[in-house]
Amino acid sequence: METQNYTTIKITQQNPNSPVFTLSLNRPHHSNALSLQFFTEFPNAISSLDQNPNVSVILLSATGNHFCSGIDLTSLSSLIADVQSSDRGRSGEKLLRQIKHMQDAITSIEKCRKPVIACVHGACIGGGVDILSACDVRYCTKDAFFSVKEVDLAITADLGSLQRLPGIVGFGNAMELALTARRFSGLEAKELGLVSKVFGCREEMEEGVRVIAEGIAAKSPLAVIGTKRVMLKSRDLTLDQGLDHVATWNSATLLSSDLEAVIKAQLRKTKPSFSKL
Repeated sequence: METQNYTTIKITQQNPNSPVFTLSLNRPHHSNALSLQFFTEFPNAISSLDQNPNVSVILLSATGNHFCSGIDLTSLSSLIADVQSSDRGRSGEKLLRQIKHMQDAITSIEKCRKPVIACVHGACIGGGVDILSACDVRYCTKDAFFSVKEVDLAITADLGSLQRLPGIVGFGNAMELALTARRFSGLEAKELGLVSKVFGCREEMEEGVRVIAEGIAAKSPLAVIGTKRVMLKSRDLTLDQGLDHVATWNSATLLSSDLEAVIKAQLRKTKPSFSKL
């Protein structure tokens, strides 16, 4: 079931009774290159899913043969032409606002309370890696390939890869991938820790990841969103600060109906059920 129409993306719900929704990049004839319109539609879609109480987990995938081929070069040329003027200061300020707008679109994945799970097949290039690195969990097929491509386009990657990748694959690996812009396989992505598992084909990945997502969706929504929030926040905190943050979070949310439901279910040897958020 498709829930809303967009130009560059689409939202679907495979099972009307499932709290797992799929958000797909949807420009297959352009290898899902990221147009300027994408950077407006994408955060709006993420926000709508985040605020929908029927959604517990979001799968991020793509239509066509590739996950994402990076920034749309036509859009990039249009952007450059739009910000240029005889006033260097105003041109720079306008470009700054546009870059921040695009950054915010990618960061909307992290700001979303619900877990966002990436499912990558085919190419994941440039801006695709920016999107991937912002996701909470990442999977790919064995035919997937990746590249932090921006340096080959005379661009310093500015949508999050340089900030997020070091924490995922290690500083040295991230530096090497960003400076060389080399292509690497799904199997190497697994070795680097960029993805959690490599599936044999797209169908196998979609089925396997959906099982994982349904498992997450069956857990306490307060515990799930709390885990995501605390882990993301802890990246920027010392150990003591992180422990203090999770103590504060649990002091506000631990004593909930979810905890009561789990305790009763354990005693009765049944599966607990939880209210929607």
